[in-house]
Amino acid sequence: MRAIQITEFGGPEVLEVSDVPEPAAADGQVLITVDRAGINYADTHQVENSYLSRTVLPLIPGGEVVGRTGDGRRVVALVGSGGYAERAVAHAPYVWEVPEGVSDGQALALVLQGTTAWHLLRTSTHLRSGESVLVHAGAGGVGSLAVQLAKLWGAGRVIAAASTDEKRKQVLELGADAAVDGTPDGLKDRILEANAGKPVDIVLEMVGGPAFDESFAALARFGRLVTFGAASRQAAAPIDASRLMKGSKTIAGFWLADCFREPALLGDPLAELFDLTANGTLRPIVGGEYPLSEAATAHADLRARRTVGKLVLDPTR
Repeated sequence: MRAIQITEFGGPEVLEVSDVPEPAAADGQVLITVDRAGINYADTHQVENSYLSRTVLPLIPGGEVVGRTGDGRRVVALVGSGGYAERAVAHAPYVWEVPEGVSDGQALALVLQGTTAWHLLRTSTHLRSGESVLVHAGAGGVGSLAVQLAKLWGAGRVIAAASTDEKRKQVLELGADAAVDGTPDGLKDRILEANAGKPVDIVLEMVGGPAFDESFAALARFGRLVTFGAASRQAAAPIDASRLMKGSKTIAGFWLADCFREPALLGDPLAELFDLTANGTLRPIVGGEYPLSEAATAHADLRARRTVGKLVLDPTR
């Protein structure tokens, strides 16, 4: 079967189409004919071996797929790796049927990025009605959903950071109350200005480096910052414990993989997100579809911040 298989670590250039053996489902697993595979920013880290978990070569990237099972069910699944292929295998607890009213691209947007946004607001920061929320990469896969969910769940003011005028216009259309340039230089001041001069209660941060530092500096008393990525590939400055004590601030981390031992931590939020999407309340953004043969282009576009919403691969092309 056709798949993207990497045999060395590196950038987008290591992503090449190969002919590989078809996977076989063992007991407790499901074989899926892939209609579309999801692309996540974490995939770019996995390919260059800078991800949180160890990566072993050779590797077929891709942690999520939507497609058909042997008995004809339309499903979305988390597969860990192996998604950039014509067929993939998933463990049964991480396979969910896709309801009518939810497209393939939307299902892929929700299964990983949607559940991440759900947990960032519900589990990690415990959003309360009326609080202000800053969402980094507001036009991205997680960010575009987090903006909508924060408004839906009663945030008083949602501020989205985005890299271009076009993306800032888009996050405003999604419901953000304000949009700011996410460039680190002067970011704290732009955040405060967007929040009527006041620090923000919650920050969803996935850039790292100076953007993390500027965001923490804009955090209110009893504020919560959750970090769930490092897209800049830069480390934030160390924070002395006294800076947390003064202002009673919290820094949390979130990695969706920590939910995998308890499938309900994924399935329950996903069911809620499916319902919200099917009834039109939530609008997952599918920002681009690439042929499998152009996976390298997709990764290059993602790393260069040229994309919005969810990116997907078509394994038939």
